[in-house]
Amino acid sequence: MNTTFERYGSLFARLALAAIFVHAGWGKLANLDGVAGYIGSKGLPAPLLLALAAGLVELVGGLALATGLRTRWAALALALFLVPTTFFFHNPIGLEAAAAQMQQIQLFKNLAIIGGLVAVASLGAGALSLDLLFDRPRRTPARALEQGGALS
Repeated sequence: MNTTFERYGSLFARLALAAIFVHAGWGKLANLDGVAGYIGSKGLPAPLLLALAAGLVELVGGLALATGLRTRWAALALALFLVPTTFFFHNPIGLEAAAAQMQQIQLFKNLAIIGGLVAVASLGAGALSLDLLFDRPRRTPARALEQGGALS
């Protein structure tokens, strides 16, 4: 595989996946009462707390994914977040034809996003990430000598 494609492809994939979460998380945090009302209409408990939690998970997880910081954990957390979200808010069962079709589209969109997130979680952030920057082994004098390098 072309290393340039791998480098920029993994960055693009992370940014594309992160965009929907950053946008949605920011939107939820900016309109907590409206989101809480919608969550409450589904019969879920503590709607304001769930709205805040959802907004934070999406925003923080999306930013971590975009920057490549703890990418595997962020991708896994966002994928797991989408499971109950999809079940409670995009379930087409029992809806009228047009509404059911719209929720079915949303359900399959979420499944595709989950697939992308699982791929990122299993493959990692790639070369252009904070994970690589922070997890890079330090070049200590002992390691430099082992690798045949100078001690500069």
